[in-house]
Amino acid sequence: MVFSSHLFLFYFLPTALFLYYIGRGQARHVVLTLVSYVFYGWGHPAFCWLLLGSTLIDYWCGRVMTTHPHRKRWALRVSILTNLGMLAVFKYGTFGIENWNALIGLLGLQDTLLLPVLHITLPLGISFYTFQSMSYTIDVYRGETRCVRRFSDFACYVSMFPQLVAGPIVRYQTVADQFVGRTHTLAKAERGIAFFIIGLAQKVVLANPCGRIADEAFLEQGRSCLDAWWGIVAYSMQIFFDFAGYSNMAIGLGLLLGFTFPVNFNHPYHARSITDFWRRWHISLSTWLRDYLYIPLGGNRKGAVRTYINLMVVMLLGGLWHGASWNFVIWGLIHGLALAGERLAGGGKGGKALAPARWLSTYVIVLVAWVFFRAGTLHEAFHYLKSMAGMDSVRAPWGRLTDAILYQPYLAGSLLLAAWAAWRMPSAHLFTQQLNSRKWALLACLSALSLWLLTAQSYNPFIYFIF
Repeated sequence: MVFSSHLFLFYFLPTALFLYYIGRGQARHVVLTLVSYVFYGWGHPAFCWLLLGSTLIDYWCGRVMTTHPHRKRWALRVSILTNLGMLAVFKYGTFGIENWNALIGLLGLQDTLLLPVLHITLPLGISFYTFQSMSYTIDVYRGETRCVRRFSDFACYVSMFPQLVAGPIVRYQTVADQFVGRTHTLAKAERGIAFFIIGLAQKVVLANPCGRIADEAFLEQGRSCLDAWWGIVAYSMQIFFDFAGYSNMAIGLGLLLGFTFPVNFNHPYHARSITDFWRRWHISLSTWLRDYLYIPLGGNRKGAVRTYINLMVVMLLGGLWHGASWNFVIWGLIHGLALAGERLAGGGKGGKALAPARWLSTYVIVLVAWVFFRAGTLHEAFHYLKSMAGMDSVRAPWGRLTDAILYQPYLAGSLLLAAWAAWRMPSAHLFTQQLNSRKWALLACLSALSLWLLTAQSYNPFIYFIF
């Protein structure tokens, strides 16, 4: 079930909010947990057992750390091994077998080939809720958050449907006090509705048409240099507004339920360095990797060489977190090399005169990396880069059949509108701080347009659901 669907908007959400608001106190947490499990298990009910298993184990590990301090380290190991084990089996099992077989084939040792026992289906959002649940046990171990006493609170925290399958990754210490007591005010609800409308419009009005351009560009055989750049810019807009839109909808739904979730995006394409980009893009993941991986590895406290190694390790694992593919590893490698290079060059600082050049170079690096993120295979990615470099022998970019899709006025206009919104529009957080009649009129128009497009469009993927 996705937010941008009639099923969610007109059936699930009204029912969930009604059941939630007629409840009182702890009953609301139970209701929210149950409707969240319905939301998560709508397409694949069996996945609910994985979610419940992770929740039970991490709740128990947190209790053991509090009641038996001498077993804290043992309980932490159980939590980490369980969550990483789930990821290893369901997300990386098939990938590991395929790469082992490829290596064995190269060595000529066919007798030791591994055969996949089962066809493993990737559970929705497993990367998000395992990281979120695991962050709780790590924080309890460190003494940075208190142990949850009620299982209903912890189950609600892990499974809460607004951010269950695609984030943001919310740490328990961020919402701990909100489980004890939170307010439900008209002002908070209004802001939540505004957040949700903005996110829905970002997804339906901007991300979807940009995605159609990107799909056509990547499918096209013998694309021109212009086609390739047009397509990857479109993809950069699609993935931004797809994920930022989902995050804004999640924040809005959280506000309707009385919760305040952290902002997950802050104009990432304004960045003038890759370091700055990661302060603005998928903030909940970048801070998770910093606090639970980069700093424990030593951060920048053990000399320059170790710092560069730590940056590379973190970004390689960050790439692999997104998917079991060498494409994602290379995506992480590009960002890791850029981060290390910027640190080696002194942080990428410079005067105002160099600001445009630093912005352009940053955006180009991001675009090149997005090629590996979007392409289905390494061969496809390198072939696309070849097109971007103008090394494909093709006809002039105009007059071909694919131009009817790539450059049709509606899609081209949507891409230009998306680019304008990415660089010129205020963030949803800033826009919703003070709502007035003019803003509500704009939001009403965006809502009507989004609902109309939902009815008219058949193309409505959510990119981050596959992670």
